Amino acid sequence: QVQLVESGGGLVQPGGSLRLSCVASGIRTRVFAMRWHRQTPGKQRELVAAIGTIGDTVYLDSVKGRFNICRDDAKSAVYLQMNSLKPEDTAVYYCNARQTSTSYWGQGMQVTVSS
Repeated sequence: QVQLVESGGGLVQPGGSLRLSCVASGIRTRVFAMRWHRQTPGKQRELVAAIGTIGDTVYLDSVKGRFNICRDDAKSAVYLQMNSLKPEDTAVYYCNARQTSTSYWGQGMQVTVSS
């Protein structure tokens, strides 16, 4: 059984930082592209950051220079370091592991940026 378990979300003030973690079980993450998505009510889920199997990264324009994605396949984990957080970063964040036509999702966790 495949599971992606996210942690690290919560409430933070504008300008603050959070580090999201996602640990996978039941798969070998080194053969998967690992991604973080987010979703707010009434909007489509959007890709925030992705890291390929060779470490290539992609970021949503609005988070470039503030967020950093990295992976540790020895721990079956992917991380998202979020700095200089803004209220518009408030969303439910989801971890995703993708390989061709196979995709696994975490349960999602709330990140709220508010004073």
